[in-house]
Parts: sequence; structure tokens; C-alpha cells
Amino acid sequence: MIPVLIQRRRGTTSPAHPATPRMRNDTATTVENKSKADTAIAPAAPVRDQADASARRPQVVIIGAGFGGLSAAHALRHAPVDVTVVDKRNYHLFQPLLYQVATAGLSPAQIASPIRGILRKQRNATVLMAKVTGIDKAAKVVLAGDQRVPYDHLILATGARHAYFGHDEWEPFAPGLKKIEDATDIRRRILIAFEKAETETNPAERERLLTFVVIGGGPTGVEIVGAIAELAKTALARDFRNIDPRLARIILVEAGPRILPTFRESLSAAAERGLVRLGAEVRTGTPVTAVADDHVMVGAERIETRTVLWAAGVAASPAAKWLGAAKDKAGRVIVNADLTLPGHPEIFVIGDTAAMKDTNGQQVPGIAPAAKQAGAYAAAVITARVKGRDFPGPFRYRHAGNLATIGRKSAVVDFGWLRLRGNPAWWLWGFAHIFFLIGFRNRITVALDWFWSYLTFQRGSRLITGGGPDD
Repeated sequence: MIPVLIQRRRGTTSPAHPATPRMRNDTATTVENKSKADTAIAPAAPVRDQADASARRPQVVIIGAGFGGLSAAHALRHAPVDVTVVDKRNYHLFQPLLYQVATAGLSPAQIASPIRGILRKQRNATVLMAKVTGIDKAAKVVLAGDQRVPYDHLILATGARHAYFGHDEWEPFAPGLKKIEDATDIRRRILIAFEKAETETNPAERERLLTFVVIGGGPTGVEIVGAIAELAKTALARDFRNIDPRLARIILVEAGPRILPTFRESLSAAAERGLVRLGAEVRTGTPVTAVADDHVMVGAERIETRTVLWAAGVAASPAAKWLGAAKDKAGRVIVNADLTLPGHPEIFVIGDTAAMKDTNGQQVPGIAPAAKQAGAYAAAVITARVKGRDFPGPFRYRHAGNLATIGRKSAVVDFGWLRLRGNPAWWLWGFAHIFFLIGFRNRITVALDWFWSYLTFQRGSRLITGGGPDD
């Protein structure tokens, strides 16, 4: 989801930080200064002497190359600092369109871009592909793989993962959607269900294979349900001989009283009507109580199914554990009003990783625009510190609005001052997502694919790839 919004992230203001902290003698990894821009981190290179250390530019380490991390890196492009972006993957993922990969609408390459390619023109930025395992706050070092990456300022933007509300045993049967591997696995599960149903002779098992349950009525859940319904009832409608994909049963389950709870009630109702028109079933007000290989329990009702998808909740990354910091129920780090870790003004925590609050004390939503604003804000604070400028004040979140799509030609849009539904909302939703994609090529290919799908009712990425337990 985006939703959009493209949205898909946190309380007391800390004092200004010293302009340029000295590098530490125990550093095991160094980053080249501005005069040697674009060079990679050299492992195990000791600092030669104290004078050399004090002459170096401030080192800013950003963990995570999502919306928040890249926004921070980009905002520091003209600052007198050296930036190191650390991520365990080599690409930035546009998560709001991940569901389209999962439902065969787009290919992974259309919504992901190499981090090095994005930052190649930023001469003060270095990219390090490594998995972070911890943070030494005393030494001001990030533990990344077998390297120790020193920092003067640290920005954690490590995102979120799936949360099963204490039922982690459900995960094998109800995968979530947070990364490309999730999307391609879900696509595989959906397409294989139709393939197996084509050759299944047992009517009960065939019905089970053609039943799809999505848990969670937020934007992601709504968009997945709409996309599966469109896939089954249009793109696959004439591809099989022994089954009719149009008879597939698609069910959206939401424990709350209505879907899209962050939208206005009228738009929520419109979205539900749109899903019903597509042939989907919407169950609200009853939580899921069990998930297994062949069924789901919704309250006391048993729904036979082989395909269950999870869109009901997220939890923060292990950042709070790395920092030994206080956290909220979702595992998000409790931060000051300037998004810094209490007691450590050099450490910023943003996006899904942080329990960010707006100036009214309300929780900032876990969406892309919020993460981008937080990244730009953290960069502004760091720039002010190293240049000796006035502190920019506490973080202020500006909510642009919410968007969610419902199938091929319908969406709901809530900008507060503007509320749309139906086809006009769908066009606005599409333009907004294309605009925020990184890379001219991605924008063009996604636009062309969507236009082709709009004209032909086809989805072009219906490939079953990757291994499974039966392979």
C-alpha cells in the first residue's frame, strides 16, 4: 500500500551536538575523506594518529536504504560530511507496489533499484552491503558483518518486519509481504494453486485450492485482494480447461469493525463495495484464531484453504535490541522530539524503527512519506550541527493523505481537503506511484505495463519461479 500514499516513519528536544566529534583510536574501519570521495570502506585500517583523526570530516552512518535512509543520504549530499549507507541488500525497494509483484502485475526489477546506482553521483556517499549485527554506543561503532564502521552521527532506518501477535507459528502458512523474496514466493503460491486445481480430481481439495484468504484489512490487504480477484477473473479466465478461475473464492478478513480504518468511513465503505463488485468476500469484526496448512479459523468458522496471506501487522526491526533502548509494544524505539535516542544526541532513529510522535503527541503513521520526512529532518539537524547553525526545532510531520487501489479501475483517495473514489481516484493513485518510483526507466516500464494491462486485461509477469517444498 501504498499506500501511499505513497506512504508506507519518532519526544524532549536534545541539546545541540558538538559540531565535529573526534574519531576514536579504537576504530577498526575507516572511510576515505572528501578528497578521496567514492572510495569503499577499508577493513581494519587503523587511525594513524590523533591529529589525523581530528582533521577528518564527520562520519555519518545510515543503516537501511529504504525511504527514510535514502532521504537522509540525499539531504546530506551538500553537507561537509562523509556518508556511509549500510544495507544487507544491494537494492532500494519501492514497497508500496510490492503487492503487484506478488499478484503478477509487475516484475521485481520494475520496483527496485541498485543502491549504488541511486547514489553514484553523490560524491560524499559510500555504500556498504553488509548485515548489521549490533551497535557499540560507547565506541561509536556499527558492527556490520566482519567490519566495524565508525560514526560521529548515526541514523537507524531499518524498517519493519511481519508481526503475528504472538502466533509466530502461523508464519509458514500465512506469509507476509515486506521484501522481493516474499512477493515472488506469494506469486508462486497463488499461481501454483491454480495449476494444482487444474489437475485435482477431488472436488473438496479443488475448492480448497481455489480459496484465497487475506488477513488484514489495511491498504495492503485491500490491494492484494483486489489484485487476486482481478487476476482470477480476467487475466487467468481463459487459460485453463478443467477449472474456471472466475469461480475462485477470495476472502478478506479484518478483526476491526471496518476495512481501511485510517480512511474516512465513507471511503472505507466505498472500498468494501468495490471489493464485493470484484467478487471478493469481506469479513469484519471477527479475528482469526487459527491458521494451518489447510484451513483458517475466523472466530468459530472454519474456512478451507491452501493459500493464506498475511497483511495484519508489523513489528520493528531489532534496532531497540542493538541500542539497548526503551521500546513500545511494536518494538519501536522511543525517541526524543528531535528523533534522537535519549541520552545519545548523535543517534537518530526514524521510520518504522521509531515510535515517532507529531507535535500533537499523536503517533506518526508507518508510511513512506513519514519516513522520508524523518530522514530529511535528521539530515537537517546533522547539517546544522556540523555547520554551527541554529537547531531546526522538533520534528513536525505533515500528513499528505491516504490512497489505496481496489482492482484495475477503482481506488479511494483521502487528502483531507480532497476525497475521491472510483476511476478518477485510480488514475491519481497510479500517477502518484509512478512519480515516486526511483529511476526514469522504472517509471516508463511501469506506466507501459499498467497501460497494457488496462487495455488487454492481462498481467504480464505470471511466471512461477523459485523453489518450494515439492521441487
